[in-house]
Amino acid sequence: MRFITTPLLILILILLPLLGVSQPGDPGGNPDVPITGIEFLLGGGALLGIRKIIANINSRKDKL
Repeated sequence: MRFITTPLLILILILLPLLGVSQPGDPGGNPDVPITGIEFLLGGGALLGIRKIIANINSRKDKL
């Protein structure tokens, strides 16, 4: 049984940024909290987590 199929993963990755755009906030160019660089760290952590999950799923397939 596959938990995450490739089309589902692609769909999630395409639609996920829309959640960030739809959040209420200051419509001006001045952000509420000026955080720089943390977005890259969060994105890198998410990519490493996804990579580990996919490796775990593939190793379970190999054992079967």
